[in-house]
Amino acid sequence: MNEIIIAILRSGTPLIYVTLAGVIAQRAGVWNLGLEGLMIIGACATIVGIILTNSILAAMLIAILICVLASVLLWFVIDRLKANPIIAGLGLTGLGVGGTALAVQSIFGSQASVTAPFGIPKLGPTFGAYGVLSIAVAAMPFVVFGMWVLLRRTRFGLRLAACGEHPFAARSVGANPSRMRLVALAIGGALCAIGGAELAAGSLQFFAQGMTAGRGFMAFAAVIFGASHPVGATFAALFFAVVGALGIRAQLMFGDKIPHDLLQALPYLATVFGVWLSGKLRGGAKAASSFAELRDQ
Repeated sequence: MNEIIIAILRSGTPLIYVTLAGVIAQRAGVWNLGLEGLMIIGACATIVGIILTNSILAAMLIAILICVLASVLLWFVIDRLKANPIIAGLGLTGLGVGGTALAVQSIFGSQASVTAPFGIPKLGPTFGAYGVLSIAVAAMPFVVFGMWVLLRRTRFGLRLAACGEHPFAARSVGANPSRMRLVALAIGGALCAIGGAELAAGSLQFFAQGMTAGRGFMAFAAVIFGASHPVGATFAALFFAVVGALGIRAQLMFGDKIPHDLLQALPYLATVFGVWLSGKLRGGAKAASSFAELRDQ
């Protein structure tokens, strides 16, 4: 049982950090499809930073800085150049995937996977079987709670929601939607960097091209499935992680009896199911609300 929980936390924690980045961007009125690109940039920058600086703290700071700058670039393209946010986000994802491959080729002269001598510190034997998990996993619940407080219980969160849902009304009361979007995307960039760092340096301690394997898009789906609520989106991300962990467990239990490709596709099938279910539930809620309004009339 402990092994399954550890597998869920290992695969779910990077996804949750990136999902929170998508949540805060959506609250600001931006559907951020650049999460995949930011995540792989964070993973690459962390491993390369560890190798070049021999410090996990410096490496993560470098990753956060680069991801924040990439998020500022996304904000500039969307806000100043008036580009379509969906197209701009996909462009950022392409930039991240291609840029990291080019960076590894330029620095190390090869496109093979790059291994770091160490990774994010572990919890240690004090925590028993869970001591193999990194401190980023232990910090994750506190980050989720902090994001919930920030978005739901602070003046900043209320102004952010107002700027995302009703930017013209927010501007009339002194809020600056453009600045709020910039802050939200920058915070999201930092979260994506941490998620990428946990993916690459939490347990694996290496970087390979395409290692995010669509996790950024799964995080985007979790934002939709969780109705853009920090806690709801977190549970949606955990649901995808549980499905992935069960798929790996099934491979070990059944071997070749079930096609490996089918088991590996389970998290992505769960993502599609989650988006479909979210649409159905929202459609049913809207229909019920409309029926109630007609009845009252």
